[in-house]
Amino acid sequence: MAVRRFLTMSAVQGMAHLDARGLFCPMPILKASSLMETLKPGEQLEVLADDPAAPSDFAAFAKRTGHPLRENTESAGTYRFVLEHK
Repeated sequence: MAVRRFLTMSAVQGMAHLDARGLFCPMPILKASSLMETLKPGEQLEVLADDPAAPSDFAAFAKRTGHPLRENTESAGTYRFVLEHK
C-alpha cells in the first residue's frame, strides 16, 4: 500500500503543512526538520502524524532545536503539531 504524503506552503498564512501520517520514527521528525530549514523566522509548520511516538519526539525536537512547539493536539489517533521557526 502506497502512503501519500503532502507538503504544501500557504504564503497567505505563512504556514507550511506536512502530512506524515503512515510514517514512523524517525521519519516524521526527519521530514519536519528538513522543511523547517526552508522556513523563515516566524513562519510555522503544521505536521499531521499518527505514530504513537510522535508527541514525545516532537517535544524533544522543539526543545533540542529551540523551535517553539505552539500546538500539540490529538484527535482520533492523528496528532497535530505546529512548530514555529525561531
